Amino acid sequence: MDHGIAVTLDTPFTETVDRVRSALADQGFGILTEIDIRATMRAKLGEEMEDYLILGACNPPLAHRALGIDRQIGLLLPCNVVVRSADGRTVVEAMDPDLMVRFTGRPELAEVADEAAARLRAALASLSA
Repeated sequence: MDHGIAVTLDTPFTETVDRVRSALADQGFGILTEIDIRATMRAKLGEEMEDYLILGACNPPLAHRALGIDRQIGLLLPCNVVVRSADGRTVVEAMDPDLMVRFTGRPELAEVADEAAARLRAALASLSA
């Protein structure tokens, strides 16, 4: 089962992060949190790894609609967007919002999930343009 929406780019990591922020903003997502996994692993464990950043993205109108249907949906909101280096390229991944519907079995979330997925797909597709 595929859990995400992804695009792989030939642009450098730092440039891609900037472009991802802009693409998400164009689709109504703000960045609420940022977790630099590479820096965390280095600082906490002394381990080295590739560039790996988790952006906590939120589209407030969509989140509000989903929370109005199911208050526990906050556990599954498609908020995390990962930007990571892989084999000399940069991968951008977002959770497939349809997982909210499949996991909860709440078909009334489908409309919100479909809109969120369309916006995330548009954001990621714009990175390849």
